Amino acid sequence: MFVSVPISIPMDRPIFLQAILEGLVDGIAIFSDRGELIHANKKARTLCQQLPPNPAHPYGIPQAILQICHALIEGHQLWGDRILAIESEVNASPSNTLRLRGRWVQWEANEPAYVSITLEDSCHPLQKPEIDDSEKYGLTPRETEVWSLRCAHYSYKEIGAKLYISENTVKKHLKNIRVKQKAFFGKKNHDSED
Repeated sequence: MFVSVPISIPMDRPIFLQAILEGLVDGIAIFSDRGELIHANKKARTLCQQLPPNPAHPYGIPQAILQICHALIEGHQLWGDRILAIESEVNASPSNTLRLRGRWVQWEANEPAYVSITLEDSCHPLQKPEIDDSEKYGLTPRETEVWSLRCAHYSYKEIGAKLYISENTVKKHLKNIRVKQKAFFGKKNHDSED
């Protein structure tokens, strides 16, 4: 089980920071400069469940994450600010790899430092803003595929070839997507006027 230690973030707006962390596409876990877990967003907790828990740790934080955290802490103690980041890939399963990135975070020189560990599911490349758009605009699965490829700068012809559909069908899907986007923003503007 991957839970947060009840330590508050000593900043003016901890709720605002927590809301930002929860809204991120990737998982993020924040540790104190002593290696204590301060916060892990929902995505981080979900991704950590794919890794074996560390029974020696009171909160079950996976060993791969703890290794990065402790390496950054030790490196900082030895070399100060020279080590900026550590990256690692961990096999969560034979077909799934998680990319881990650790770095120091310090907002002000006189404030405490933190270790930030970002977790990215490299087997799900569609974990991108286009997928959030899919939910936001109510796109169909096929429209989501077309939109993801278009956002990746594929041409109409390339999208058609990749999805085995005609260029005209690609254009039709993109037209439907634009209509849904306009409807979403029109509704959003209308709601803000009420």
